[in-house]
Amino acid sequence: MFGSKKKKKQINDLMAQLRPDLSRESLGVGPDFPGVAPNPFLSGDARKRNAELRTGALALGVLVDWREVNSNPRVVLMFDVETADGISFRGIADETLTITELTRLAPGQTLPVRYRPAAMDHYVCLARDADPAHVQQLSDEIASRKRT
Repeated sequence: MFGSKKKKKQINDLMAQLRPDLSRESLGVGPDFPGVAPNPFLSGDARKRNAELRTGALALGVLVDWREVNSNPRVVLMFDVETADGISFRGIADETLTITELTRLAPGQTLPVRYRPAAMDHYVCLARDADPAHVQQLSDEIASRKRT
């Protein structure tokens, strides 16, 4: 059948087969993670997810690692994310960066990210549009929670 779950699972596992470094285990996420889309521009699910993420809730992510997917440079960024509600999870961002942005990446770096609270599926995106004052307020809120 055209829309069968078996075919969707095969497509979602394609990146893990082609690139073992992008498998669920390598990225540090659980079995419920849908996977990295081979081409997010051709995947309707990925386009919808990315649109929802751009308007998602703000959180802070500590960069753990990243993997280059291609030379655009498209990268998969792995974050340890902390939300304003005190929820922590491993977040995966599939982003296209400039060479300058790529050279500035460093593990341990804290960056603002957006996530979908209703989905909680490990997907995040960089919050490039975030107001610095709002990011600072979120950072202070998270830091005060850790002190208590």
